[in-house]
Amino acid sequence: MDFLSTIFFFIVAIFILVTFHELGHFLTAKLFGMRVDKFYIGFDFYNMRLWKKKIGDTEYGIGVFPLGGYVKIAGMVDESLDADIGASEPQPWEFRAKPVWQRLIVLAGGVTMNLLLAAAIFIGVTYTLGESRTSTTTAAFVETGSIFEGMGLKTGDRFVEANGTPVTTWEEALDPERLTAGTLAYTILRDGKTFTITAPANILTKLNETEGFGIRPIVPPVIDQVIAGDPAEQGGMRPGSLITAINGNEVSDWTEVVGIISSHPGKALNFTWTDSSATLTAAITPGETGKIGIMLRQPVTTERVKLSFAASVTSGFAQTWKMSALTVQGFGKIFSGQEDFRKSVGGPIKIAKIANRSAEQGPVSFLFFLAVLSISLAIINMLPVPALDGGQFVLNAIEGIIRREIPFAIKMRIQQIGMALLLTLFAYILINDILNP
Repeated sequence: MDFLSTIFFFIVAIFILVTFHELGHFLTAKLFGMRVDKFYIGFDFYNMRLWKKKIGDTEYGIGVFPLGGYVKIAGMVDESLDADIGASEPQPWEFRAKPVWQRLIVLAGGVTMNLLLAAAIFIGVTYTLGESRTSTTTAAFVETGSIFEGMGLKTGDRFVEANGTPVTTWEEALDPERLTAGTLAYTILRDGKTFTITAPANILTKLNETEGFGIRPIVPPVIDQVIAGDPAEQGGMRPGSLITAINGNEVSDWTEVVGIISSHPGKALNFTWTDSSATLTAAITPGETGKIGIMLRQPVTTERVKLSFAASVTSGFAQTWKMSALTVQGFGKIFSGQEDFRKSVGGPIKIAKIANRSAEQGPVSFLFFLAVLSISLAIINMLPVPALDGGQFVLNAIEGIIRREIPFAIKMRIQQIGMALLLTLFAYILINDILNP
């Protein structure tokens, strides 16, 4: 079932992102009177498609292979490698017959739509839910094996400063912009004393390896509800009780409690908890399903600051700009060798896993994943590589500068080389996904 949900959310994510990207090319091409022969979501290699319908000059369809999509614009040298284009004179409805500035707008349409999609998601979430603010007075819960544990952070520590600047919220402390800075150091408060921890230079690679920070605001194991007749009630636990230890080992976060209980079905555990200032203990045996009949609160104080629509729009575009800049800086670190390419870049398998995991965490998490992936797709397509939008943009810009068309044979050869490079890179990333799950 997990495999099916992973495939499902991967297809949903790709369908949304590709639809918006190709819609950008489609709408701008139509705006300037270019004929669009095909609009496909998913590739229809060997004419394998799930659906197609021709409306006017355009054939709309859904291809069997859900790894992308394309818009075929008449007179444009693209991934179809259609050699017939150069055999006739340019026609008024063709891409190559239009002014350079119109062609450049069409080529930029996909990237623009991906960035607008990300902005729309950020705006919608911010306007609907507000911006979250979790005070750094709430201590950290640090997962075993996480990058922050390796940096020296321990459960119960509190953030005080980041690179010498005071931080009052978790959102400030973990602002993604800090990850691409030259250095990253935190001042931490522990048992009334402050000290500094420093992030490794290749923090992006390590975050990709561990698939997250591995820290969050600590959630004390306070009991919210006790199910009548279950082991917890029989042992004397009541709503409002704070579990402090299990089998003599101190616990401070609800995940520790749930993990211990679920791993000891049918085995007695010695619980210690506080109830109305009194400390109580009892041996409680989880049932065969690894439960004792309690529901825990999540008493972390997270403030939601509601914004006006105008302020949400400003915030949404600011978040899009920041994430775009971070993505560019991240690629810069990868290409310069500061980050491990194999561990920093993910293909369809890794994207599918992240899509499923984000969906499991809720719709907001999935929407943020879509926004970040949409920005990554936009930035990748901006690269001046033949066969990508950026490469096409450069070729058409050169034609505008030299005021004549580059010979068709040269453009076709450049496109062929670009396609070969992209397919090779895709194969490498796919193999890397398989070998480094």
